[in-house]
Amino acid sequence: MSSRVARFVARGMVAALVMSVAVCKQAKQERPSAPTGTKQAAPQVAPARTRQQRIASLRQLVDRDPGNAKGWVALGNEYFDSEQRTKAIEAYGKALQLEPNSPDVLTDQGVLYRELGAFDKAMANFKKASTINPKHLPSLLDLGVLYAQDLKDQDKAIKTWNRLIRIAPMSPQAMRAQAYIEQLKQIPKSQ
Repeated sequence: MSSRVARFVARGMVAALVMSVAVCKQAKQERPSAPTGTKQAAPQVAPARTRQQRIASLRQLVDRDPGNAKGWVALGNEYFDSEQRTKAIEAYGKALQLEPNSPDVLTDQGVLYRELGAFDKAMANFKKASTINPKHLPSLLDLGVLYAQDLKDQDKAIKTWNRLIRIAPMSPQAMRAQAYIEQLKQIPKSQ
C-alpha cells in the first residue's frame, strides 16, 4: 500500500512540474515565436515541420544577432517544447549570459537540468530565480518538487511550499503546493 501512495505522489509531482513549466512559460511577457493580440484557438503542439521552421528561423536570427536575448529565449522555448533538452539548456544559457537576472529563464533551464538528473544545477537555478524575485512562484514550486521527489527531503519541500503559500495563498501554485504537502504527510517518513 505504501508503494502505491509513493507512486501516486510521484505521478502528482511530475504532473505538477509539467504544469509549473507551463505556468512559467505563460508568464513570459514576450515570446517572439507566439502570435500576440489574438484570442484564436491555436493547436497545443505545433507540427514538427512548423516547429523546425521556427527553430531554423530563430537560429538564423541569433546567428545574425548573437546579442538578442529574446531570440535566444524563443529558441530555448522551441527546443524545450520539442524536447531537445541539451539544446534548450544551451540556448537559455546564451540568454542568461546576456540577461542573467531572468527568473523565468532560470526556472525553465532548471526544469531541464532536473529532467537530466543535474539536481545541483537545477537547485542553483531555482534558488537564484527566487532570490532575484522572492515572489517568483514557479521557481518555488519547482524547488519543492525537486526536494520532495528527487532529493527525498520532505521537510525542505514542505518548508519551500509553505513559503510559496504565504506569498500568494490564492494562487494556483499555492493550491498545488498545499495538495503536495497533504500528499507528503500521507507518506511515512522512513521512505
